[in-house]
Amino acid sequence: MTNDQLIRRDLSEHIRIIEIVRKTLSESIFGMGRKLVQVLADGGTLFWCGNGGSAADSQHLTAELIGRSKKNVRGLRSIALSTDTSVLTSLANDYGYDDIFARQVEALGRPGDALIGISTSGKSENVLRALKAAKASKMTVFALLGNQGGAARDLADDSLVIPSDSTARVQEAHILIGHILCDFIEQELGLA
Repeated sequence: MTNDQLIRRDLSEHIRIIEIVRKTLSESIFGMGRKLVQVLADGGTLFWCGNGGSAADSQHLTAELIGRSKKNVRGLRSIALSTDTSVLTSLANDYGYDDIFARQVEALGRPGDALIGISTSGKSENVLRALKAAKASKMTVFALLGNQGGAARDLADDSLVIPSDSTARVQEAHILIGHILCDFIEQELGLA
C-alpha cells in the first residue's frame, strides 16, 4: 500500500463512520445532551474517565466545559478523573489500577452528578468499576464506547456505541460527539 492509498483509506473510513454516527446516533446524542444539561442546571458535576486516548478526551472535554467551547462564558462543573497524579498513583499502589476511578467517584460523586465513561472496547476494568461506583452513588451514568460496547454498555443509563473495532475511528467519533455535547450544553444553558 502506498502512502497515498493509506491516507485515502483512513480518510474514507473516517467519513464512513461519521456518516453512520450522523444517521444512527443523532437522536441519542441529543438525548444525552439534554440529560447532561439537566445535571449542570441542577448544580451537579460531570465526571469523566477513560484510559490512554480516552483519558485525553476526558481531559479535553473537561477543559472545554471549564474553559470555553465557543464563547467566553462561565465555567461549568466538570472533572476528569485521570488528571491528579498523586491520587492516581496512590490509589494504583494501595488498591490497584482497576480502582483508580471508582475510588474517586466514591469520594467525590453525589446523587445528581453524572459520570461519563469513555472506552473504545467497553471492557476496561477501571472504567467498569467507576460506572458501578457511580450507580451505587445514585449518579447518572453515561458511556461513549466502541465496537459492540462491551460490558460497559449494560452498566450505563445511556451509551453511544461507535460501530467500529478501529480504535482510531472510535476515538475520532468520540471527540466529535464530545464537542457536539459541549456546544449543545452551552446553547441549552443560554451561554452560547
